[in-house]
Amino acid sequence: MAVTVGSVCVAVTLLMCVLGGQAVDLLRAKATSGFSPATPKVHCWCAGYPNLTAQCSWPEPSHSTSLIHYIATCSERNRPTVTTQCQFIQPGSAASSSSSERLLHCTLPNLKLLTDYILNVTAVTASGESSSHLSSFMLEDIVKPDPPVDVRVSPLNIRNLLVEWSPPPTWANLNIFPLKYQILYQWESRGTPRSINLGPFESTKIELKGLTPGRPYLFQVCAMELLGLGKCSDWSLPVKVTIPRVKL
Repeated sequence: MAVTVGSVCVAVTLLMCVLGGQAVDLLRAKATSGFSPATPKVHCWCAGYPNLTAQCSWPEPSHSTSLIHYIATCSERNRPTVTTQCQFIQPGSAASSSSSERLLHCTLPNLKLLTDYILNVTAVTASGESSSHLSSFMLEDIVKPDPPVDVRVSPLNIRNLLVEWSPPPTWANLNIFPLKYQILYQWESRGTPRSINLGPFESTKIELKGLTPGRPYLFQVCAMELLGLGKCSDWSLPVKVTIPRVKL
């Protein structure tokens, strides 16, 4: 870390190396006496495997007083001089986020399996000040399916429920690369939140036994590549069901 008081020039370089198949993040922020944009907080994922397209997103500064544009490129680690532009997605398009936080999105098509990539996302102001986020990833490490859909809950009797769901439509190779699932169900007991996380299992349905009649439960499901590539999806939309007090 170097600090020069006269010109108020600060250069910070943080190197964080996480082993075990996780990404290596190298974050570099550079500030001068002018306005310096915040370092983009970039998140990348691959919604299908062996889909060769990755998606990346980062939040747009909400209180910025300066116009900021972004440059996003990707290169293979062993071929750093050959770069590919990350293709920006217009806000409000089908592929962009519906989150209340305004996110910027870009896609990286035609990537290779078992290849280490370096992503560079740089925020640049009109006056030329910049901050960059550099991250290293392999497609196998950022696999993250979309959430399961069509979650259905059916009472079987006063203590048992059947929970069923469908795989995410964006996962196109179920026969070759099947998914496994986890189910989360939540309830309150005397005002105290309770939850149970079950799985993983390959079936798209499960019977839950020994539930309490008259109690409301909230059910959600997430999906993950069967061999454990990447991470589990976000949880599906919650489904709320109250166990009937009378025998069906």
